[in-house]
Amino acid sequence: MQPTLADLETLARRAGEILMEGYQRRPGFGNQIKIEYKGVIDLVSEIDRRSEELLVSEIRRRFPDHHIVTEESGEFDGEGCFSWYIDPLDGTVNYLHGIPMFAVSIGVARDRILELGVVYDPVRDECFSGERGRGAWLNGEPIRASQAEDLNHSLLVTGFPYDIRTSRRNNLNNFTRLSLLSQGVRRLGSAALDLCYTASGRVDGYWEISISSWDIAAGVVIAREAGATVSTLNGDSDFLRTPTSVVAAGTPAVHRQLLKVLNEEE
Repeated sequence: MQPTLADLETLARRAGEILMEGYQRRPGFGNQIKIEYKGVIDLVSEIDRRSEELLVSEIRRRFPDHHIVTEESGEFDGEGCFSWYIDPLDGTVNYLHGIPMFAVSIGVARDRILELGVVYDPVRDECFSGERGRGAWLNGEPIRASQAEDLNHSLLVTGFPYDIRTSRRNNLNNFTRLSLLSQGVRRLGSAALDLCYTASGRVDGYWEISISSWDIAAGVVIAREAGATVSTLNGDSDFLRTPTSVVAAGTPAVHRQLLKVLNEEE
């Protein structure tokens, strides 16, 4: 059975309800939610797990032969040609600190080709969606990427890996160099929303180092369908390896300039 964009939107909104239910229980608001540390600065909460449990259980109930890749639970085998990539709470650190910049991300690939993507921001009730060959939308209205033609006139966004304290490949040099070559670089804390903001022209380009497939699968579909050029640092279009690197830009020109700068660092 083939999933539809409407299926993904329904699931994302249901998971978003779980996120908003727990949002007022974050630290500093009385009944605190349970938090675990996967690394020194890599957090997971009971809300991540509740959201993921909902998504996995519904996908397995409706599409039992589909393969599922999740952030917290790992992989669930399937015999069909469809694979789901889900991040139940992209932006956990923001969420737990009360910063309203987080989302549910759901992407679907068929035979390793990304077909569908939905990213839902429950705080703003913004549902970004994209379907390969058909377009990209925000709450049902078409969106298009920026028309910026060079870095000097571009606002960029990026993120940093969880091993930033120990890895030499921590993106800090890239951040410094591109800050000096652009209008500015933002760090919003949600890779899924970074890609959606690129897709909708709110920013002109995005890059990130060592990002996982569940973080970006949905956003890649949306950004591409909105007219952005998206690739790994070596120009590869396959994002379904973990970890990988991703670059997205509003125009081929900005994308090429980003790749040039980033590969100088590599």
